[in-house]
Amino acid sequence: MAEPELATLLGPVRAGNAFEETVERLLTVIKIGVVAPGERFPAERELAGLLGVSRITLREAIRALQQAGYVESRRGRLGGTFVTHSWPAPDPAEVRRNALEDPGRINDALTFRMAVETGAAQVLASNCGSEAREVLVARLAGVNRASPEDYRRLDTLFHLAIPELTGSSLLHAACADARMRLNDLLNAIPVLRHNIEHTAQQHTAIVEAILAGSPERARAAVAEHLDGTAALLRGFLATPARRRG
Repeated sequence: MAEPELATLLGPVRAGNAFEETVERLLTVIKIGVVAPGERFPAERELAGLLGVSRITLREAIRALQQAGYVESRRGRLGGTFVTHSWPAPDPAEVRRNALEDPGRINDALTFRMAVETGAAQVLASNCGSEAREVLVARLAGVNRASPEDYRRLDTLFHLAIPELTGSSLLHAACADARMRLNDLLNAIPVLRHNIEHTAQQHTAIVEAILAGSPERARAAVAEHLDGTAALLRGFLATPARRRG
């Protein structure tokens, strides 16, 4: 049975572009770490059902990803489709150059992320059941004890858990899209232990506000956290200019 988060991201594709969109959906969950290197996608029958495509289309998409080196298909009782691709650490200079070519795109992505993630937290705080509470606390514990090497992936899972737990597939997809737009830039910034400790306090404040059933506190806690991330990203982009000055 697929994790709810994975099921939401792999919703039905459009019939007209089934193959291309299937490849894109599978690649997205690999890129943002919902299915990590070494982990397995759901069984073919279930995966085809989630995507709303035929098993023939799914197999073609998996074959394309396998040829590109992202996944591997294994046979047998413990077989399936496994993620094999580990993303190399991005070149900060190259990521910075690409981002500075269109700074408006980054600002747009930050605004988009602020709108959808604060809204998701506000909605969840209004109605957070016991099962959702357990999932949220588990995600918080996972990211707060993450190693620097696995931090970005677990941070993504924490942030995406909030919209997923609202029960809105559209909101969850929007938050995943917002994350993808900033993913390369976030991954280019080194993760330091003191940054993890500082961010853990903000993540904890978000969860405490949601569990307390306080929509406005939850919105404010997420906004404070995302403002800090935005400042970090803008500082990263401005670093060369400051050095030249």
